[in-house]
Amino acid sequence: MALSDMKVFNAYVREATIESVAQMVDKFNAASGGAIQLSTEGFGGDYLLRSSFSSLHSAQRRVDRYAANSAQSATALAQIQHNTVKIAGGFGPIQWEPAQLSWVQDNPASAIALISQNMAEAMLKDMLNSAIAAAVAAMENLGSTVVYDTNTAVDITYSHINAAHAKFGDMSQLLICDVMDGQTYHDLIAANLTNTPQLFQAGNVTVVQILGKRVVVTDAPALRESPTTTGNDIKVLSLVQGGVVVHDAGDLITNIDTTNGKLRIETTLQADYTFGLGLKGYAWDITSGGKSPTDAEIATGSNWDKIATSVKHTAGVVTLSQTN
Repeated sequence: MALSDMKVFNAYVREATIESVAQMVDKFNAASGGAIQLSTEGFGGDYLLRSSFSSLHSAQRRVDRYAANSAQSATALAQIQHNTVKIAGGFGPIQWEPAQLSWVQDNPASAIALISQNMAEAMLKDMLNSAIAAAVAAMENLGSTVVYDTNTAVDITYSHINAAHAKFGDMSQLLICDVMDGQTYHDLIAANLTNTPQLFQAGNVTVVQILGKRVVVTDAPALRESPTTTGNDIKVLSLVQGGVVVHDAGDLITNIDTTNGKLRIETTLQADYTFGLGLKGYAWDITSGGKSPTDAEIATGSNWDKIATSVKHTAGVVTLSQTN
């Protein structure tokens, strides 16, 4: 590949990556039932701020027609603010020596396909891991209202997950998808839960179905980490539709740089990207969480403020079991 073609090569990698991500987003959304929604609709600035009216169900009351007509306190028509935070990521640099990569020179499309596919899968993995980490942290911060803790060092069973679903009471049917790691998934399969048609797979993310309920299988670190101890926990994240929304604006910026000064010419490719992250029923705390958060800040539960009146209107629940 001539050095003069690098700009064209760079543009093709960027376009192919964006297209690959869009295809993965469509497949994942359809397969997961929209519990974790990967949106190609981006937003400007550090935050996406949206307001909605809070629930007025508490205004309902019983009336005694024969009692004195005394004053009645009013229920305020109030708005709650939902904050989505923008997160920045990078890929690379990827380094190679143009003179040694004859396969690139013979067929640049092969290199474009290789780089764009790996970059798209890495970006999707980052989005999902960040989304899961945020959701788990936000729910654990609320405690037992949305977390079912087995209080034992045992593998999570479907009965445990069902007990977590019960946290939503009469609205448990809204929980449409369970997110778990590969070990927990295979433990359930070992317990004769064998109805597992595969719906979608990309990289290390698999979407299957167990007894009619969708299950996202991915070894996200947050599903095995403990926020309070040095050991590990086992966690299953159960989500409602739209429980987590990831906004990918397609603002991928790539750059190819060829440098001299060594025995051989070296070329590197580097990329920057951003995505927004929001949780149903929670708002990113702009004051404590701040702009462009780190992984640790994303996974800090106190940075996600519950804004929904009832937990039944939030993103979901967590099943928790400690390991040995």
